[in-house]
Amino acid sequence: MEQFRYDDAIVRKFMAATLLWAVVGMLVGVIIALQLVNPVFNLGLEWTSFGRLRPLHTNAVIFAFAGNGIFAAIYYSSQRLLKTRMFHDTLSAIHFWGWQLIIVAAAVTLPLGYTSSKEYAELEWPIDIAITLIWVVFAINFFGTIAKRRERHLYVAIWFYIATILAIAVLHIGNSLALPAGAFKSYSMYAGVQDAFMQWWYGHNAVAFFLTTPFLGLMYYFLPKAAGRPVFSYRLSIVHFWSIVFIYIWAGPHHLHYSPVPEWASSLGMLLSLMLWMPSWGGMLNGLLTLRGAWDRVAKDPILKFYVVGITFYGMSTFEGPLLSIKTVNALSHFTDWTIAHVHAGALGWNGMMIFGMVYWLAPRLYQTEGMFNKKWVELHFWLGTIGILLYVVAIYGAGLTQGLMWRAFDDQGVLVYRDFLDTVTKLIPMYWVRVVGGTLYISGAILCALNVFLTWKRRPATYADPIFEAPALEAGYVEPAVPAGPLDDNAITDSGKALARFGNLGWHRGWEGQGFKFSAWVLLAVLLASAFEMVPLFVRKATDTPTIAAIQPYTALELMGRDIYQAEGCVNCHSQMVRPLRSDIERFGEYSKPGEYVYEHPFLWGSRRIGPDLWRVGTRALSASWHVMHLANPQETSSGSIMPAYGHMLTNPADFATIGSHMSALKTLGTPYTDAQIGSAEVDAREQAKIVSTLVDSEASGRWGDISEKQIVAVVAYLRRLGADMAGTK
Repeated sequence: MEQFRYDDAIVRKFMAATLLWAVVGMLVGVIIALQLVNPVFNLGLEWTSFGRLRPLHTNAVIFAFAGNGIFAAIYYSSQRLLKTRMFHDTLSAIHFWGWQLIIVAAAVTLPLGYTSSKEYAELEWPIDIAITLIWVVFAINFFGTIAKRRERHLYVAIWFYIATILAIAVLHIGNSLALPAGAFKSYSMYAGVQDAFMQWWYGHNAVAFFLTTPFLGLMYYFLPKAAGRPVFSYRLSIVHFWSIVFIYIWAGPHHLHYSPVPEWASSLGMLLSLMLWMPSWGGMLNGLLTLRGAWDRVAKDPILKFYVVGITFYGMSTFEGPLLSIKTVNALSHFTDWTIAHVHAGALGWNGMMIFGMVYWLAPRLYQTEGMFNKKWVELHFWLGTIGILLYVVAIYGAGLTQGLMWRAFDDQGVLVYRDFLDTVTKLIPMYWVRVVGGTLYISGAILCALNVFLTWKRRPATYADPIFEAPALEAGYVEPAVPAGPLDDNAITDSGKALARFGNLGWHRGWEGQGFKFSAWVLLAVLLASAFEMVPLFVRKATDTPTIAAIQPYTALELMGRDIYQAEGCVNCHSQMVRPLRSDIERFGEYSKPGEYVYEHPFLWGSRRIGPDLWRVGTRALSASWHVMHLANPQETSSGSIMPAYGHMLTNPADFATIGSHMSALKTLGTPYTDAQIGSAEVDAREQAKIVSTLVDSEASGRWGDISEKQIVAVVAYLRRLGADMAGTK
């Protein structure tokens, strides 16, 4: 027998960070929700505009709130399931503090405009490297713990943790490959169509392996613990796990229907998304049926209510996801608030409610108190959260359907009913107000939870008890025999033999579950193979699927500078740059987009929603240079009722002409055909074009804004006027 202690101090740290970042991330969410009902809430500051804060909100909620919640769950449950302390306390500490520093770096750099513009992967290259290093520390600590375990069998929660760690490593590295062009500036290694594919291979699977698999691991451990019931079906968990790992990785291209991405790729994504529905619901049913015979407890125990609502929203989201992957449905939903409602149903309902349920179950155990400070507050939080979610998603589902139907509405003469895009925006404002109310209720519950946990912590003993546990060391080469069928007891979750007794010997899988390295290798192989089956054809067929267009030329130095500023301001969060081959899109925005138009786009800027109109053909419209300046400086002056923030700071911020040459040099390395002469004269050329644009603005607006030839706004105007001009032959 060997003696050991569990490290609960690291779990307490991660849980405290979870609650702190929950409040911060959701507060930013409420602020940007207010900005969408009235632009005055942008506060007139450069770093508080919607475009700057929106990626801060998503990163804070996903990687700070959910991320720390995941780590708290893994560190607590893994030690008990493996009957050992974590591999190394120092690695645990490095993981915790390193992750918090990454979050702080994100909270500083994103509002300052340092962004890659990639959905859920906006952080720039130095932070991406830090994420990689901290993830390696986490992986060493986790797999080292598996290696020194005293429990031969790897319980199902451990499987999902393994999949999370390995898949996220592959996804993060694959999507983040970029060439630095400055301290906090880089360009994606991929361009256009290939970049879009890689982004949504990553983006959808960030949802799969950061917001799904670890939470399923959490469900498989904490739900049976809280209910005092064994998991309903161990065999179903096997089917659930391997289906999720292999099928989910293929589903990303369904985000790219009706785009320049080859149709076979998006169709394959749709097919695999539809296949994903059944195993996902198998996991949902496995969770809910674990509560069989315990529904009387659910009525009395708010912790179980959190889990029931969370798992129910998991089922709803995993039904709706395949539904939205169907092309005809996607034609209506894509770029609308329907997607926002879908994402928040999962994030608030599934991820949020599961974390809060875990926190309430853990807090008295971690702080060694008799219970929560106020049990009634737990019940109140449940209802605040549930009502808040319902108000949010019902309103935004309504907004999404309204948008989609208005965009495609034609009258009897075949003319667009709502040609002015702003008509489709102002119609949504009442629904956006309801979202604010729902979000406020949800964050109120989170604040109440944080206060309840803090007051529970205040009641902790002067010194925590640190019990010693005993278990025999595993024998080298030992193979666990088949277990005869027999009854289970309520402690089966921590007893591998009893957990499998109902099903007898599971053969090959039973063997894998006792071999950590072999099991992990099969998981990694499944992820890599599924990814390769999609990627290899796309990149091998690049020349065929992305034919070059002679008219398409690289941006000038000034236009590239304007594109960089456009990215920094987060304009891609509201404006797409991709016209779909749908009648309504073509009538409203112009000729649909071709793959060859994006060969120099590092990264692609197709966007994922339209709060404003598509801009890919904006350079062909009858909009003067002075109109663009006026629109950026004060959108309401040109578009009454607009909810776009003002970018008056562009009129005063100096343009950074000195760095544009290094940016062009980086793009040349990636394949953009800039010559050495163009790179060498980049600053001079940019200044000359800036004077031309500035003179044009002056002549049109009678010198209203003075000399803007040295300001950021002239670069952005030059960029906007270039969009679509090549294809129209008007460059």
